[in-house]
Amino acid sequence: MYEVISFISKMMLPAILAFIPLYAIFRKVPIYESFIEGAKEGFPTAISIIPHLVGMMVAVAIFRDTGALQFYLQFLTPLISWLHIPSEVLPIGMLRPISGAGSLAFVESILRNYGPDSFLGKLASTIQGSTDTTLYVITVYFGAVGIRNSLYALKVGLWADLAGFLAAWLICSMVFSA
Repeated sequence: MYEVISFISKMMLPAILAFIPLYAIFRKVPIYESFIEGAKEGFPTAISIIPHLVGMMVAVAIFRDTGALQFYLQFLTPLISWLHIPSEVLPIGMLRPISGAGSLAFVESILRNYGPDSFLGKLASTIQGSTDTTLYVITVYFGAVGIRNSLYALKVGLWADLAGFLAAWLICSMVFSA
């Protein structure tokens, strides 16, 4: 059964990539012209989000380089120790809402030091997949369409990230702990 599922999953991406142009040809859609038109429409959007991206990258750099990340990690250490959450994954939970690349660097470090099949490796990977780059999404997408009042979306997104972090820890503890 595993071999069948593995084969199907390996064939899905090529099948989708083949299906889309074939479907477009069947519907008599001018594929190349449609692609060029979409690219032209996307270019002004890409230009308009550049200031938001630069601002977000500066904020992430300031958060890491000023020691604010370390300060908050030390502040939360007693709580995570009491909950028996490994301290190695806390930076992932804190950075993931801000920066996917920043949190991925911590995941990579855990995978390199402990291995991908270790409990910490599985937990770090699950946290990375269970949370989102909330501040990045709000900054870029809300900024691109001109939404200025994003407070409720921010609150919901951060609560969802916390829920994803805790759910990842709880489920990994139940499934992967001996």
